[in-house]
Amino acid sequence: MRFERLLSVATSVVKSILLSLPPKLREEAAECRIEFCEMDALIDLDEDLDPDLLGLFEGNARCDPLPEAPDEMPRIRLFLDNLWDDCAGDLQTYRHEVRITFLHELGHYLGLDEDQVAELGLA
Repeated sequence: MRFERLLSVATSVVKSILLSLPPKLREEAAECRIEFCEMDALIDLDEDLDPDLLGLFEGNARCDPLPEAPDEMPRIRLFLDNLWDDCAGDLQTYRHEVRITFLHELGHYLGLDEDQVAELGLA
């Protein structure tokens, strides 16, 4: 599937999630940048990235001190090509995986560690 279509579906899923959050949580989530990426386009630029990543939270979490440098600014990256490949080309599964991956990374932004995210069923 073309990236534009994957982007459209993922954007719709994330927007729906954000709108469904309680107002306070929605405000906090709005402070985190969300990027939709293709891993294939980034892997040559950043060799430290695991080529199989579905999503990644980077920067300072909400519970951390305010960012002092641009690289500390919070951001969530969703790797749409990897998500699509992981779903074996099934659109329904892709929507579900975008949802789970976004909520997982949002959990990290909100200060949850891997165990806490897993306890919420987002691992």
